[in-house]
Amino acid sequence: MRNFLVDRITDLGAFIRINFAGIGHAAKMFVVILGRSSILFKRFRLVADQIFFLGNYSFVIIAVSGLFVGFVLGLQGYYTLNKYGSEQALGLLVALSLTRELGPVVTALLFAGRAGTAITAEIGLMKATEQLSAMEMMGISPIARIIGPRFWAGVISMPILASIFSMVGVMGGYLVAVPIIGVDHGAFWSQMNVNVDFRFDVINGL
Repeated sequence: MRNFLVDRITDLGAFIRINFAGIGHAAKMFVVILGRSSILFKRFRLVADQIFFLGNYSFVIIAVSGLFVGFVLGLQGYYTLNKYGSEQALGLLVALSLTRELGPVVTALLFAGRAGTAITAEIGLMKATEQLSAMEMMGISPIARIIGPRFWAGVISMPILASIFSMVGVMGGYLVAVPIIGVDHGAFWSQMNVNVDFRFDVINGL
């Protein structure tokens, strides 16, 4: 029994140590990236290329997903609000659901799935073929040349893609609510315009 408890405590300590070490390495890399950012923005073409690669190539899947999420919100939201005679607030429901919660979260998941795997595969291949070591031998920092541009491209691309997701989702909700179900066009947009605050709902959501 004593040995069992000692083993479990040892395993717990090793688990905590490994995870804290991982957090420390990530924090250290983050600080290094910020320290090298001045060099990156002097050569913004590196960041712009990655914005195109990560953001532009993620556009289609994010727009299509936003459209279908808007369809579902419009349809299910109508049946829920109709029970209480509040179907005119459907536009508000769709807009707030997307801008506050679903838009940023789903966009982040899709972006991580599409762009994250591409970055991991690319950097892993460069590590396996010793391209990163060759850059260090030439006096080029891999963090400044490889990791930094991708980090800032993600930071810049994510809010834009989240905004696109929300806008396309609202249009999807409109297409289901107004032409198909028959919700009043003016009520759909007026409720949204009056009650959705750009600063507290849209900016905070991003």
